[in-house]
Amino acid sequence: MAEKNTKPEKKTEAAKGQKDSGKKEKKVKSKRKSVLTGCAYIQASYNNTLISLTEPNGDVISWASAGASGFKGTRKATPYAAQVAAEKAVEKAKVYGLQKVHVYVKGVGSGREQAIRGLVASGLDLISINDVTPQPHNGCRKKKARRV
Repeated sequence: MAEKNTKPEKKTEAAKGQKDSGKKEKKVKSKRKSVLTGCAYIQASYNNTLISLTEPNGDVISWASAGASGFKGTRKATPYAAQVAAEKAVEKAKVYGLQKVHVYVKGVGSGREQAIRGLVASGLDLISINDVTPQPHNGCRKKKARRV
């Protein structure tokens, strides 16, 4: 069998210079941002509860859900699961120094209020609580009446 590529590979001068210099590149340790105030978004559906903690500009610091907290099936929709999820999200965000939050609640699930209580129980101060659940205003056409 004949080899097609018999030429040795040429190294660029930039690559040669890096190997020959002998200097080791130091990894720059990223400094964690200090976020004192932020936003907490709670999405409570019939099946699950999601909590996201963000910086004021909207970058997510931490998140948790009832499903990610170890609950399965119908237990995800319980208020207790929402509280555990909120406490878990706050625990992750404490590393960034989060202390005060604006809370935005969306959805009609049973974990709405309990998730807020979970945020307070974990040591966060609430600045405001807003309900941002979308309201339908005669959007979709109704199904036609069933004839029996």
